[in-house]
Amino acid sequence: MDGSLGMTTAVKVDEAAKSRLEELQAEIRLRTGTKVTQQELLTRLIDDAYESREDVIDSFRQSTVPLSDAEKAAMRKGRISSGVNTDEDDIDEILYG
Repeated sequence: MDGSLGMTTAVKVDEAAKSRLEELQAEIRLRTGTKVTQQELLTRLIDDAYESREDVIDSFRQSTVPLSDAEKAAMRKGRISSGVNTDEDDIDEILYG
């Protein structure tokens, strides 16, 4: 093992991610004739993501991310009270008729 890798740590991934990693690994071998380990592949993927970190960061902004306190305050400020109390029965009636 290359000394520059340092200590390795196990990272858990779900079955779908593991399957995609194996497919990538097999496709690299098929297309290039080069056998790479999953560790080498993950290191390359992480290096590539690190080099384009703004894109990676932005990809999380577009998904469900907890709101900041300022965003929560802005949402509360935008709410309007109708002055009518709504209970569970009212909601059921509106949703289910």
